[in-house]
Amino acid sequence: MSVQIRKTLLQIETTLIEGGKATPQPLKLFSALAVVKNPWAGRGFVEDLKPEIHAAAPVLGELLTRMIIDAVGSGEAVEGYGKAAVVGLDGEIEHASALIHTLRFGNHYRQAVGAKSYLAFCNTRGPANATLMIPLMDKNDEGRRSHYLTIQTAMPDAPAADEIVVALGASVGGRPHHRIGDRYQDLKDLGQDAANPAGV
Repeated sequence: MSVQIRKTLLQIETTLIEGGKATPQPLKLFSALAVVKNPWAGRGFVEDLKPEIHAAAPVLGELLTRMIIDAVGSGEAVEGYGKAAVVGLDGEIEHASALIHTLRFGNHYRQAVGAKSYLAFCNTRGPANATLMIPLMDKNDEGRRSHYLTIQTAMPDAPAADEIVVALGASVGGRPHHRIGDRYQDLKDLGQDAANPAGV
């Protein structure tokens, strides 16, 4: 099975003023999207998704990672990262999940940016021009709230009913003027252990 990629999209968003105040450094958000034919569309309920995952996920992981790194300039410069997928209306949420929730997809990105934290994610179903939300977190510190960001974008003609939009996102910098602290101060204030934040 070959991966059928209909189109890709690369977007760069730069924030210079936030809350009426100039940013100390511009916040840059990058998103790389690929529109692919849903390999399970029209086949009814498919029990074993693994063959198509193994065929498609590495190709998409490599492609989207390369798009992000080329745009940012280096993996080291990426601070926040995340992933997302939207499956068209003839597909299952499981189809969107299948292509991004595998190490064959995500490890391309993790290794390229030298990440330690897990890849934040969102997987949904929708029509063409559905909002694609790519949640981000610090690549090395999931408690660093300044890098809790969300890239919001869409492709006017995708996903078609038998397609999936797969995406990676990146930030260079955190939210301008962030001032809500981090989860470690909360844990300290609550007298709880960072290794057991729910206190259970």
